[in-house]
Amino acid sequence: MNADLLIALVPQTVAWSAKTGAVMVLSNILCIVAGRYVIQVKGTGPSLPISGSFAGFGLPELLASTSLGHIVGSGAILGLSYVGVLS
Repeated sequence: MNADLLIALVPQTVAWSAKTGAVMVLSNILCIVAGRYVIQVKGTGPSLPISGSFAGFGLPELLASTSLGHIVGSGAILGLSYVGVLS
């Protein structure tokens, strides 16, 4: 296969900066807060030492919501870099 064709197919992504980190952190926080209210069966696994409104929010819920946060964050970073907001 032609190497030039393969290089042309690789998307150009933005290098890491404070803006990309902030987008990822905000995406994770958004998904953690959404997971707090959306996840119906809570507290089936190991618990986290958190008190307050996140009581009963355990390790499985945290891992699930941050996994979704990374998927949402990577899509947001790719979209914002394509539009030109992140450069």
